[in-house]
Amino acid sequence: MLEFITKPWPWYISGPLIGLMVPGLLLIGNKSFGLSSGLRHICAMCTPVKIDFFSYNWKNELWNVVILLGIVAGGFVAGNFLSPSVDINTETLTILTELGIKDTTGINPSDLFSWSSLTEFKGILLLIFGGFLVGFGSRYGDGCTSGHAIMGLSILNWPSLIAVIGFFVGGLTMTHLILPYILAL
Repeated sequence: MLEFITKPWPWYISGPLIGLMVPGLLLIGNKSFGLSSGLRHICAMCTPVKIDFFSYNWKNELWNVVILLGIVAGGFVAGNFLSPSVDINTETLTILTELGIKDTTGINPSDLFSWSSLTEFKGILLLIFGGFLVGFGSRYGDGCTSGHAIMGLSILNWPSLIAVIGFFVGGLTMTHLILPYILAL
């Protein structure tokens, strides 16, 4: 059983399970799925001052916070106790090595994802600038990638289609045009 959990699940199992969240939430309580709204609810719980954006009855949205905390807890358990194995394509490993990333043994190269990398200019740049772009984009786009791609597209929301196209174009632009220059610093 443990072997089944530690191996990556194929798309035809994990995709429908994620996809079934949408009709399940709609049928159970007319709720929509998205993670940035969970972060908004946490901020509303913890913000001591009256800010209009956080002034609403967040207690009605605790289910969303529970899903968000479950995702974080699941990631922690999987990363620290299950040691999932992921096969990375050899072409990807070659490209990472050419970009100066030495540790390509895991899914998160320590050259990019470690406390020591935060002391370097490129680590600070990636963290602060990337975090700003993600936060600003989620707020400006009125939702995050999971909300638009999973929930928005499933209910045929036209702005979600535009947002998802923008996510892909932005991700490809960052990966192929901007990130190589940042890693060369």
